[in-house]
Amino acid sequence: MPKKNFLQNQNRQTAINEIVGWKTPRLHQASECYVSLSAFDPTRGKFRIKKFMLDHIKGKRNQRVYGEALIKRLTEKLMQGWNPWVEMVQPLEYSSFDDVCRKYENYLLKLFKEHNMREESVTSYTSRVRILKEWKEKQKINLFYTYQFDSRLVGQFLDYVFVDRNNTIRTRNNYLSWLKTFCRYLLERGYIPTDPTESYSIVRRRGEFKNRDVIPDDVLENIKKWLQEHNRHFLLACYILHYLFVRPKEMSYLKVGDFDINKKTLLLHGTNTKNHNDAVLTMPDHVLRLMIDLRVFDSPGNYYLFSDGFAPGRERRSEKSFRDYWHHHVRKALKMTDRYKFYSLKDTGITNMLRANTDILSVRDQARHSSILITDIYTPKDIQQANRLLLNYRGVL
Repeated sequence: MPKKNFLQNQNRQTAINEIVGWKTPRLHQASECYVSLSAFDPTRGKFRIKKFMLDHIKGKRNQRVYGEALIKRLTEKLMQGWNPWVEMVQPLEYSSFDDVCRKYENYLLKLFKEHNMREESVTSYTSRVRILKEWKEKQKINLFYTYQFDSRLVGQFLDYVFVDRNNTIRTRNNYLSWLKTFCRYLLERGYIPTDPTESYSIVRRRGEFKNRDVIPDDVLENIKKWLQEHNRHFLLACYILHYLFVRPKEMSYLKVGDFDINKKTLLLHGTNTKNHNDAVLTMPDHVLRLMIDLRVFDSPGNYYLFSDGFAPGRERRSEKSFRDYWHHHVRKALKMTDRYKFYSLKDTGITNMLRANTDILSVRDQARHSSILITDIYTPKDIQQANRLLLNYRGVL
């Protein structure tokens, strides 16, 4: 046979072997007892036999029972993409995907316990892990080992979230942002060879920045009037969000002793804030008066400000309780659009404060923004004009 044809046939056979990948394991019970497994070794370009010795098992019958069970386990692993020779080179990439997901969830819980991640972030991330595993099971996705979590599967999962689950672009983008952090965790620990999310980007939405709107003045008046009649303690929660810009999660941790009547301030503890920094906020007089009218300061300083019925008490209520009351009572009673959310009170408060020509630095500090650029996002278009404080300014030059 000519040398050229020989090499062509050899290359063709190597390609076929690589596609076939493995042969069914067999039990041998002669002079030695073992299970043999023949699998393609990509580093050598040919099949190699691996033996699993069973001589340590006493009795021919016991060896046969154990050997048949081993053959079944090995065959299942081979069908799921396992290769004993590749595993020797990159063992971590052949880690069980479900086991690694459990390690990731434990890692998130540890971050939370060390005050390095917020509770809602841990809840959100673990929920997305659960959705990912449910998708894998329902769609019968071949994802047994971590190395199989590649770019193709990332795309399929994002389509499942966006199309099959009928979610919004915002939700799809949130899942992608989480996948990027999840894959960074896998990559840093050697569970995957490359970042499968690298080719995916956030989808820009047209004509919409947020899924909530600033609340008009007349609607604010109706909210105030209804709450004065039905729940003044929840009105206080609205005031604290609207005038002090305290986030619902942060509000759920507020205690009576965090307020200083004489200084007219509120102390936010860094253990409960988004940026983990302490902050001192100014209390407007009318907010303080409402707290006095509600006899808030008659309660012990270690009481939560918003407990049962949003009145002071020993038990902490979650941030979800604020949203639920807004949705099921306030918004429903006043027949407001669902774009007027509880958190809209914060956006509205910043916008109205800027519209009232309040110094932008004061607004920035009260809102605890990291820069004026963030505060400026809230500046209404109708007041983006010349600053009257600067019109008559003249410096030395």
